[in-house]
Amino acid sequence: MSQTMSELINDGHQYMQTWPNQKQLYSLFPECRVIVATKLAIKVMPALAVACLFLQINFFGMEYLPQAVAFAAFFISLPMQGLLWLGHRANKTLSPSMISWYRDIHSKMQQQGCQVQHIQAKPKYKELARLLKTAFDELDKVFTRQWF
Repeated sequence: MSQTMSELINDGHQYMQTWPNQKQLYSLFPECRVIVATKLAIKVMPALAVACLFLQINFFGMEYLPQAVAFAAFFISLPMQGLLWLGHRANKTLSPSMISWYRDIHSKMQQQGCQVQHIQAKPKYKELARLLKTAFDELDKVFTRQWF
């Protein structure tokens, strides 16, 4: 079953909010860099699109309106591209080696007494994000350093 674009964007936004922003994860997952870039794009690109539209029409006149609108649409689309990538990634099933790592972390967290969701048979990246967020929020730095 394929998702609609709005569902993917919504999943991407939720995934962006769930994924832990920890320096230990930057070298392991591209999510960290994509999330930083997407958050920046959400803040900057709407203003850049308006400025681009205004400046092109102001300097070149209304005959350049199609080009100005195309540039503005490109700048507006950048944050959505990041959210779409994150939404797709959130719903992607983990690789076999990542599933093993997910299960190891899950069992260690249960041994430490953490309240974690039930382990999934075929976990997705969004389940990994929840687990990692819980690990970084509830466990001490010594425990998390041994895993990352």
